[in-house]
Amino acid sequence: MCGINGFITKTEKSLNELQNNLTLMNNMIIHRGPDDDGIFKMSRPNFSIAMGMRRLSIIDLSSGKQPIYSDDKKIVIVFNGEIYNYQDLRKDLQAQGVNFNTHSDTEVILKLYEKEGTSSFKKLDGMFAFSMYDFKKQKVFIARDFFGEKPLYYTQTNDGFIWASELKSLIKLLPNKPSINKTGLNLYFKLTYIPAPFTIYEDIKKLESNHFITYDLSKHAFDISIIEEKKTITKSNPTFDTAKKKVKDLVEKSVNSRSVSDVPIGTFLSGGVDSSVVSLCLSRMNESKINTFSIGFEKKSYDETDKSKIVSQLINSNHHEFIIGEKDLESNIDDILLNFDEPFADSSSLPTYIVANKTANHVKVALTGDGGDEVFGGYNKYHMGSINNKYTKYIPKAIHSIIKKSSNPFLKTKDDVRGKKFIIEKILNSIDYTGNYYWDIISLGYPSETLSNYLLPEHIDNNVFNYYKKHTNIPSPKDLNEYREIDKHISLEGDMLVKVDRTSMLNSLECRAPFLNKELWEYTFTLPDSFLMKGWDKKHILKEAFKEDFPKDFLNKSKSGFGVPVGDWLRTSLRKDLESYVEDHFLKTQNIFQKENIQKLVSEHLNGKDNTFKVWTFYCFQKWYKKNYLN
Repeated sequence: MCGINGFITKTEKSLNELQNNLTLMNNMIIHRGPDDDGIFKMSRPNFSIAMGMRRLSIIDLSSGKQPIYSDDKKIVIVFNGEIYNYQDLRKDLQAQGVNFNTHSDTEVILKLYEKEGTSSFKKLDGMFAFSMYDFKKQKVFIARDFFGEKPLYYTQTNDGFIWASELKSLIKLLPNKPSINKTGLNLYFKLTYIPAPFTIYEDIKKLESNHFITYDLSKHAFDISIIEEKKTITKSNPTFDTAKKKVKDLVEKSVNSRSVSDVPIGTFLSGGVDSSVVSLCLSRMNESKINTFSIGFEKKSYDETDKSKIVSQLINSNHHEFIIGEKDLESNIDDILLNFDEPFADSSSLPTYIVANKTANHVKVALTGDGGDEVFGGYNKYHMGSINNKYTKYIPKAIHSIIKKSSNPFLKTKDDVRGKKFIIEKILNSIDYTGNYYWDIISLGYPSETLSNYLLPEHIDNNVFNYYKKHTNIPSPKDLNEYREIDKHISLEGDMLVKVDRTSMLNSLECRAPFLNKELWEYTFTLPDSFLMKGWDKKHILKEAFKEDFPKDFLNKSKSGFGVPVGDWLRTSLRKDLESYVEDHFLKTQNIFQKENIQKLVSEHLNGKDNTFKVWTFYCFQKWYKKNYLN
């Protein structure tokens, strides 16, 4: 686990200049790999190349130093992540006569490439981003894992090409701060984050998950290819008991593969279904007690530590519980939000950072329950999609307009808890008769019809989701599998995995998500929808597979999620900061927002009306903007 950086120039540079520039990039991400670093550099008359990494030592502590070279020194690789099936791949290669110089998963990638070329990338089960230079082919290959657990940014410049695990390293080599990208801006305010391939910056992209770049040094041109084509999956018709057993076997197998480590390992335990199942599985695979970690909140309506305590007692773990409040937020909020390098408004990043920070004092690796909702159908928005289909079938559009308008006064709240009123309002606002309803459901910030009230007209992009509709070939998602496929490309890659990667790596902690397993993901796509969501019972098959391992009905207890009361905090400890961002001069200098409307939105929230999601999204953007353009 680490972070990688690299760049190519079209002209010959001194080795000293290459070293200095790569050191600058590496120094920006020391938090990702405080244990070690490594650099490769080469200069030729028609190009120069440098690749570097920072390492957090997890596997092969003694001989896994990077960069790693092929035996003939004609291929070199730097790697960020973990390959969970590397031991099996290594055995297969050894059976073919391949010799290894280390015990690292990095060398397995390189040796596999030597044997099979870029087609070998699809054999990798893991989270990764790597760059590999093939001297003979004069090509650089830069790849990203199937789900997008590890980040990779890139840009083409007049002088060459730059890539990095974090934006801060890449921007360090640019002569000027890039301008704001309109698509990235609109994606952020709709979604509260920016999924690949876009970023907030013009001409800087994220490499999409399950893709790799081929950069041809002889032509100074690059193309992007998919690693593994989407498989044609047909629904199977197994008995529920057969499918349930298969699911349990796959989950246990995945937890086992994600537990390989030469350093201490634990779990994040929130008490929800996903983290509880992962913690249970890990505890059964270890003879000694495992460490579990959870976060609670001073505001009792957000605190759910009672559930994590039940699980910790059940599995007899060394349980660590941390209660946080506004003071913890005040002292950490700048570090947390600004480390994302672009605006990011998922408020659960705050407690995720805190639990990662506390966990890093005890272990170097933590397993999480991330991905369980996408894999097993655990979100309310999946129900909303189903409701939209039925609602629009029976309720005329004109009647819906009346219902929506008349219900608005009764659904307003002064609290930012996502309770029944929030869910009903979200459903009514996302009802759509044109097939776009799911795109509105996932727009947690400013839905399509409201964003134009707050951004100036020249900044509006009304077709912001067109890329994803075309890329996924799902312009109007209508069923559970299509919702989940959209989420894989958008909310999982752009939000959930970004949150965990940046907050954990800021604390030099590696997080692994056993539910993000290709075999498990593909298997659930073959199952009937009712196996995943039975009526209002979400993640039905996962809960049934493990229900005998927990107290009666424990897995059916409701859980509100990893939320924090930022709506309250914006009225108290963050109020002064928020008010500074709606001052006339600040907004006029920016020239992005419709001044009166955004000031009214903030004022209403400060005076009791709940505009939490819109105002928090605005606040996070303004904090990012001030640091990057006004400081």
